Amino acid sequence: MVSSDGPVRAEVLSSAETARVMRRETGTISPASAVFGVLPGLARVAAVTSARAVSWSVGVTVASTRVVVRRSMSGDPPATVLQNLAMDLRTAAWRALGVGEDVDNHGVPESVVPINATTDDLRVRGEDLLRRSNDVHVAEDTHPAFARILAELTPDEARILRFLYLNGPQPAVEVRTNRPLGIGSELVAGRLTMLAEHAGCRNLERVQQYLTNLNRLGMIEFSKDQVSNPQRYQLVEAQPKVTEAVKRAGRWPRLLRRSIYLNAFGEDFCRACLPLHGAPPAGR
Repeated sequence: MVSSDGPVRAEVLSSAETARVMRRETGTISPASAVFGVLPGLARVAAVTSARAVSWSVGVTVASTRVVVRRSMSGDPPATVLQNLAMDLRTAAWRALGVGEDVDNHGVPESVVPINATTDDLRVRGEDLLRRSNDVHVAEDTHPAFARILAELTPDEARILRFLYLNGPQPAVEVRTNRPLGIGSELVAGRLTMLAEHAGCRNLERVQQYLTNLNRLGMIEFSKDQVSNPQRYQLVEAQPKVTEAVKRAGRWPRLLRRSIYLNAFGEDFCRACLPLHGAPPAGR
């Protein structure tokens, strides 16, 4: 049964909530009370935003909460409040990373091309690159992709990169089935190496994922050439993962010796981003 004084109570509650927010602005109420006093939905928006912003910094958290409260009081929808706040935080993050100071309307640096960019957008970005290449005042110490690559690396992958930089190409073997003249030979296991163990990786079972990702990022190469010292393959070939692959290859399996090395782009990345203490690359 609905009470006849329902609208009156709602109006009183609304007035009480408005008063609490006004007291918050004058410093007589805590920030948390002000956030949860606007509306339940907006209070949850402010709480979630503040919780996610704690990892950024305490100052950003307080500022985010104030922005949510101020924009909510002005009548902005919750979705608009979150979208605008996310754009502000994204812009600050790009600038903190030093990726670029010129930011477009979506909070993305001008040097970053969106996935859904049109032909005109791409042409504008290309013209901007050529313009910057002719500007003698523009100095780029590192490749702009290095910041993105750092965000796509695991700690173990960073260890692998540093190990390759300091120690040069590493031996790897490939196990295949044996067929006459090699025609129809099937790959049983490839890129079998001791690279993860020697680099000190914590998750040795993920080494194939690491190598695939590093190759995708253009940092390492898989070569059919052997390393300079053939004796280095003896340790790899004695590993249980290699002997197991040999058994699965059937009668007279083929064991091919390969190598994994850091390319020039990977060397530049290591010099720019990893602690090498001035050590030169081992070379290829």
